[in-house]
Amino acid sequence: MGHLTLEQRYTISCMLKENYQQIDIAKAIGRHKSVVCREIKRNCDKRNGSYNHDLAQRKYEKRNKGKPKKIRFTDEKKQLIVKLLEDKYSPEQISGYCKRNGIDMVSHERIYQYIWQDKKQGGKLYIHLRTRGKRYRKRGNMKDSRGIIKDRVCISKRPQIVGEKQRFGDLEIDTIIGKDHKGAILTINDRATGLLKMKKVNSRSAEEVKEATIELLKPLKPFLHTITGDNGKEFALHQDIAKELNIDFYFARPYHSWESGANENLNGLIRQYIPKKADLEQYTFKQIQWIEQQINQRSRKRFNFASPFEMFNQKVAFVT
Repeated sequence: MGHLTLEQRYTISCMLKENYQQIDIAKAIGRHKSVVCREIKRNCDKRNGSYNHDLAQRKYEKRNKGKPKKIRFTDEKKQLIVKLLEDKYSPEQISGYCKRNGIDMVSHERIYQYIWQDKKQGGKLYIHLRTRGKRYRKRGNMKDSRGIIKDRVCISKRPQIVGEKQRFGDLEIDTIIGKDHKGAILTINDRATGLLKMKKVNSRSAEEVKEATIELLKPLKPFLHTITGDNGKEFALHQDIAKELNIDFYFARPYHSWESGANENLNGLIRQYIPKKADLEQYTFKQIQWIEQQINQRSRKRFNFASPFEMFNQKVAFVT
């Protein structure tokens, strides 16, 4: 899987300070526990044995500096990349496709670099990207100020039980943006049952998103535990949401959308009813409710073809 990133080292540092076991840290960063063990031993402070992400990164960069680099980005690879880009493959899809089919290929980050270099030289490869020229941000760029929310609590501090997807009430929250960035749909998904709650909002202002979140979840308040979102400014009033619903609010790390992957996948289902760039003004309150119901009663392979409604009834016993 390659070398550890600065952000993965930051996670290791934070979790060690919280006295997490190495096996738990390994799960959090998606690596084998032996990688974590070796990283701590190799890059800790030799004077006192403590581990700090900045020191660890400097040690790694010092060892790596001057190391001869194997030239892997051949003309043959570039030709294949151009062909697949023209076929509307994203850099991630190009890398994944080649890996699955045993084709040697550079990383998707390197493909992005190649595209931006081509653009600077007057090339047009970037027009094949879905973003059509919006600059790709490196996941490890900790100095980027976008999405920094006051008093946010990192996902690394979220209880381990949330990752097990067994109890009802561990939620993920997201927004779907309308055409020309007009309007949005707030989506909230339970990790254990797949149950969806959604509501159209006129804007992604923090105040409106807060009110919509509370309205959707208040009937379920006794059963709620945690909620996890990305770093969008619409969640800036997370503390108000947490207080009103008596729930713990966590944030995925910047540019780590897969850490709230359940909602990312669910938004893909919603897109079957509401295509990208759709004019949300055309969708009524009743239509949004109908879409929510359709998704909640649809069978899911992950639940052995039970529906989210059925899983919800299994997890939560209502007193009638």
